[in-house]
Amino acid sequence: MQVSTRFIRFQWVVLVLIFLVVFAGSFVRISGSGMGCPDWPKCFGQWVPPTALSELPTNYREAYLLKRQKKVEKFCSFLQRIGMEATAKKIQNDPTVYIEEAFNARKTWIEYINRLAGFLAGNAMLLSFGWMLLFYRKRKWLWLAALNLVLIGIEAWFGSIVVATNLVPWTITVHLFLALVIIGIQLYLLHNIQNKKRQDLPKEKTFQWLSWLILVITFYQMFLGTQVRESIDALVKKGYTRAEWVEQLGLPFFIHRSFSWLVLILLVYLFWQNRKKWHYARINVAFYLLAAELITGVALAYADMPGLVQTAHLVFASILLAVLLLMRYDQAQKSG
Repeated sequence: MQVSTRFIRFQWVVLVLIFLVVFAGSFVRISGSGMGCPDWPKCFGQWVPPTALSELPTNYREAYLLKRQKKVEKFCSFLQRIGMEATAKKIQNDPTVYIEEAFNARKTWIEYINRLAGFLAGNAMLLSFGWMLLFYRKRKWLWLAALNLVLIGIEAWFGSIVVATNLVPWTITVHLFLALVIIGIQLYLLHNIQNKKRQDLPKEKTFQWLSWLILVITFYQMFLGTQVRESIDALVKKGYTRAEWVEQLGLPFFIHRSFSWLVLILLVYLFWQNRKKWHYARINVAFYLLAAELITGVALAYADMPGLVQTAHLVFASILLAVLLLMRYDQAQKSG
C-alpha cells in the first residue's frame, strides 16, 4: 500500500512525542515533582495550575487528601478483585501514602509540563488513528493504532494512580514499562508503514541470536535499573548515605552492573564484525548508545546520582531498546 511521505513523517512525530513523555516523566522523578499536582487530570482543580500559594484555599491539603483517599480505596478494591490482596493491604496500611505535600510552584509546573507532554502524545496518536481510518484502512495498522490508543489511555489512568498513592515505587515502574510497550508498538507500526527491507541486514545466524540476546538482556536491565532506583529511594528515606548504598542494595545492583558489561562485550563483538563485513547501520547506533548509557551509569555510581544524569541514563536506555527492537523488526520482515 502506497502511503504519503507526510503520513510517515507524522508517525515519527508521534514516536518522538512518546519519547518526550518518557523524558518528562524521568525529569519529574529526579526533581521530586511527582506530587506537584495532587489531583488528576486537573492540577489543583485548574486546567492551568496556580503560580502562587495565595491562589489556593487555606485548607487545600485536607481537601485534596480526601480526594486521594477515595481514589486509593477504589484502586485497592480493584487490586483485591484481581487477587492482589497483599498489595492492597500494604498500600492501605502505608502511612506515607497519605502524606500531602505543601504547594511548590516549580514542582507543580514540572509535573504540569509532564502532563502536557502526555496530552500531546495521546492526541497525536488519536489523530494518527483517524488519518488511517480515513485514508489507509489496513486492518493490521488500525488494530495496532487502536491498541496503542487503549494503552495510552491506561497509561494516563495509571498516572493518576501513581499520584493518588503518593508515588508508591512499584507503580512508577509499571508506569514506565507501559510507556516502553507503547514505544515498541509505535515502532512496529512505523516499521510496517515504511515497509522498507534493509539491504544491509546481516544474514548470519550469529547476528540473529546475538541481537535477540542483547534485546532480552537490555529489557531486563531496564527492569533491574528501576528496582535499584526504588531501593535507593527507600534507603534515602531511611537516612542511608551514598557510601552505604552498595552494601544495602544487594543482588539486583550487582546483576545490573554485571549485565551492563555483558551487553557491552556482545555489542563490541557485533560492532567489530559489522566493521569488517556487515555494514549494518543499526549496530553502530546501538553501540554508541550503549557507550553513552555506560558512561552515565558510571557517573551515577560515583557522582552521587546527579539528577540530569539519571534522566540521560534512562533516555539512552530507552532509545537503545528502540534501536534493538528495530533490528528485530528488520529480521522479522526479511524472514516473512
